[in-house]
Amino acid sequence: MTRFHPFAVTTVALSVVFLLLGLFFLTMPQMGASFYGVPTRDVAATTFVRAIGLRDVALALYLLGLTLSARWRALTIVLTATLVIPVGDIALLMMSGTARPVHYLLHGASLLCFALLAIGSRRQP
Repeated sequence: MTRFHPFAVTTVALSVVFLLLGLFFLTMPQMGASFYGVPTRDVAATTFVRAIGLRDVALALYLLGLTLSARWRALTIVLTATLVIPVGDIALLMMSGTARPVHYLLHGASLLCFALLAIGSRRQP
């Protein structure tokens, strides 16, 4: 598989989305807090959102690095392990009691994207 294979291009695209999302959370945590259904004026909430931003930037860089270096087996492992993130985010939303359906939809979409990529990565040569 080359770096220009549709799977690799899709993985890079998802990485860019998470890089931008992470940067958004870091630079505009009050707006990012609304993605998680947490109070936007609470210092603890904005600190939490910034931590999520750092996590998303790191995730994007892992995926980009592994894809661009053509480390397909390692990429498969990371994609599979990454499923813990949206599952955990959904669990946190459930525990918070402040989430709306749109919050679950966003994290569910993330879970679906990573699950499809993890499955797709196992089918690559």
